[in-house]
Amino acid sequence: MEKSMRAVVFDRYGGPEVLHERHVAMPVARAGDVVVRVDATSVNGADLMLRSGKLALVTGRRFPKQLGIDFVGTLVEADPDLDGLSIGDRVWGAVDPRRGPRSLAEWVSVPATQIARAPGNLTAEEAVTLIAGGTTAHTALVDHAKVQPGERVLVRGAAGGVGSVAVQLAKSLGATVTALASASSSEFVRNLGADAVIDYRATSPAQLGAFDIVFDAHGSSLFSFRRLLAPGGRMVSIAVDADAPARSLLAITASGVFGSRRIRFFRGNPGRLDLELLTTRVERGELRPVLDRTFSLSRAAEAHTALEARGVHGKLVITTSA
Repeated sequence: MEKSMRAVVFDRYGGPEVLHERHVAMPVARAGDVVVRVDATSVNGADLMLRSGKLALVTGRRFPKQLGIDFVGTLVEADPDLDGLSIGDRVWGAVDPRRGPRSLAEWVSVPATQIARAPGNLTAEEAVTLIAGGTTAHTALVDHAKVQPGERVLVRGAAGGVGSVAVQLAKSLGATVTALASASSSEFVRNLGADAVIDYRATSPAQLGAFDIVFDAHGSSLFSFRRLLAPGGRMVSIAVDADAPARSLLAITASGVFGSRRIRFFRGNPGRLDLELLTTRVERGELRPVLDRTFSLSRAAEAHTALEARGVHGKLVITTSA
């Protein structure tokens, strides 16, 4: 008899109310895969866009669909020669959205190259808040922007799941960090290490001054923020405008005429090395968790509603324990 597990699925595009819990077949590891018993996953902006149908041209209309990008859990199935990891180890990782299996479930199967040992100094709920934000911020600020000590970094969307980690990472790299966030998030962002926190509702981009690096986690008004770059400056965006994704992608493409000052854009798909580097930074105390609230698997729709309502500080986490 086929074994089943609890998972959150949806049978049509729409609001959070389309999400419901269902028993689905447990994942079976293909060659090179591992199986992880999931303890915690988080809600990401990409989950909202997938569920709402804003990515329907890419994701199609075959249902049911599942959600979940990142996870922390226990390794339960793997090849005997999996380097550096053993059955029973606590690991963290991310799914490859192009493959299908998602992490908003009790078990997940992913390529062995997409997991690493989880930090030993955090709970599963704490650790999962850093996966998407940590790997994305590291790729953006270290690999693409190549932040140097003393440079001026602007972080747009500083209270969110990625921006809150970007603030911490930029500061640990020796940058002077200016963060854009709502007035209600000011204290939270300042406690992350930002040198200055500016209310984005009360300040236009033209009033912000010049920066060596602009890190964008919103995807709207990209050209307005690109104009803030000092000579030699770099801008990295990790988001598209949820209300006008085509406009964001057009702006990113058109920015190529600016050469080195173009808007760099990427979608994260972290591998073993990215996760291992993140584990090291977390265990050294350079990054701390950004947990807002925790929900049970059966309350996934509530978690989506909360993220869409904005005002979230860091990450919303979903656990499979209840």
